[in-house]
Amino acid sequence: MKTLNVMLTATALILTAGIAQADVRPDHIPGLLKSGEISSFEKLNQAALDKHPGATIVDTELDHSYGKLVYEVELRDSKGIKWDVDLDAKTAEVLQDKQDT
Repeated sequence: MKTLNVMLTATALILTAGIAQADVRPDHIPGLLKSGEISSFEKLNQAALDKHPGATIVDTELDHSYGKLVYEVELRDSKGIKWDVDLDAKTAEVLQDKQDT
């Protein structure tokens, strides 16, 4: 019985940790926009594109990272190079800008 309890507890902790790291659910986004907890996606997209003029957006995600809401943008520049740009979802401050390897 002890082994079963330990296994169930470990499983619960793993699942909880996974949820804490998960993307923000789409149904939460309108409330976050309305409350001002995140900037408009137009502003966030433009901040990412400003780092790589001429690039196009391939993918975006709103996630919990760095202890805050982070807007993650994947770009492809005019040379075909992929870039990952992480922005503070509230302020549009660039937190990370790195070439995708």
